[in-house]
Amino acid sequence: MSRPPVEPPRSLLDGLQQRLGHTFGDRELLLRALTHPSFANESGTAIHNQRLEFLGDAVLNIVISTALFERFPERHEGKLSRLRSQLVCEETLVLRAQALDLGPCLRLGKGERLSGGRDKPSLLADAYEALLAAVYLDAGIEAARAVIMAAFEVTFVDILNDASGHDFKTHLQEIVQSRRGNVRPRYVIVDTCGPAHARIFTAAVKVGDEELGLGQGSSKKIAQQEAARDALDRLDRSADPPT
Repeated sequence: MSRPPVEPPRSLLDGLQQRLGHTFGDRELLLRALTHPSFANESGTAIHNQRLEFLGDAVLNIVISTALFERFPERHEGKLSRLRSQLVCEETLVLRAQALDLGPCLRLGKGERLSGGRDKPSLLADAYEALLAAVYLDAGIEAARAVIMAAFEVTFVDILNDASGHDFKTHLQEIVQSRRGNVRPRYVIVDTCGPAHARIFTAAVKVGDEELGLGQGSSKKIAQQEAARDALDRLDRSADPPT
């Protein structure tokens, strides 16, 4: 007879719900969202978070898609799709999971625990999506929308840069290639600081050995966009005639 699944300490679950902004009426949904298949296999149960991950991906996409559709009525579907892919990529989901300090709350099998599973990006991203599905099943789409938008609002601003949704990296590449031929800017992360759940990355954009710009952000992609924007500003200033 298999042992019953071990639950995370109540203090961890209470803290997670507080950071998430949702208190579960059905606590079993929360536990399922936190249960990796490796734990289920070792505990002799079929209950784990993979089905919730599937549903959470759909919930996240409909909420983010609706927000983009409403905020940018002038954007065509291709641009909206690209913006959505930036917002719901694995890197962003991992940042949201780290902001919740989700790793210590996960129920993992021994092998996953020993191999650093609590910090694995794919595992954290999957668990975060499962958690969103659990909120949806517990309290409905509006509760899920509130949780998602509270978590993604800053990311919206960072990734979109401004209301026009400029893609500074693409713009910079076009300018560099028009001036220097078939040359592509390259991006290097030159510094990382801050705690694990709130990293700040510094990126440099270079052509050859020449540094064109620097930028910071809460993810590598955001830092790269900011570096491209800084490079564009510098190029604009260098093109201005002397006074």
